[in-house]
Amino acid sequence: MAMKRAITVTVNGKQYHSEVEPRTLLVHYLRDALDLTGTHVGCNTSQCGACIVHVNGEAVKSCTVLAVQADECEVTTIEGLAPSEDNLHPIQEAFWEKHGLQCGFCTPGMIMATAQLLKRNPHPSEEEIRKGLEGNICRCTGYQNIVRAVQAAAEALDTRASQPVSTGD
Repeated sequence: MAMKRAITVTVNGKQYHSEVEPRTLLVHYLRDALDLTGTHVGCNTSQCGACIVHVNGEAVKSCTVLAVQADECEVTTIEGLAPSEDNLHPIQEAFWEKHGLQCGFCTPGMIMATAQLLKRNPHPSEEEIRKGLEGNICRCTGYQNIVRAVQAAAEALDTRASQPVSTGD
């Protein structure tokens, strides 16, 4: 039997103390130990992008990261992207409004990849969007509505950022 290793990981703002086998992949830790099933397992070979999460603010394919490598890290999954259970993140809203999903299997990874893309490039061209998402596979949509969703999300985030902050007066 493999010796377990203690890890402390902050996932979606909540700290978890767990013991895991050193070979446990982050995607399996999130899904099996924490019951956060929004992160999907598609290929286990880093080809599809369905398992993308953010570790310390960087998008990673969680099927290529060991849970022990996330020790003392902050992880954000699709469940933690929205500001609350009642409100979607603007990227999630854009995917919904622009029909950037069909079966939905690739959607969490696409949205997490989009979040990083827009963080790095708030105003991407269509070509930059396609390049930024090329590590994500969608077998349903043909990508055009996904590109439209990313464009709409960029616009929504830009509009939101330019709105004045209410002082409550």
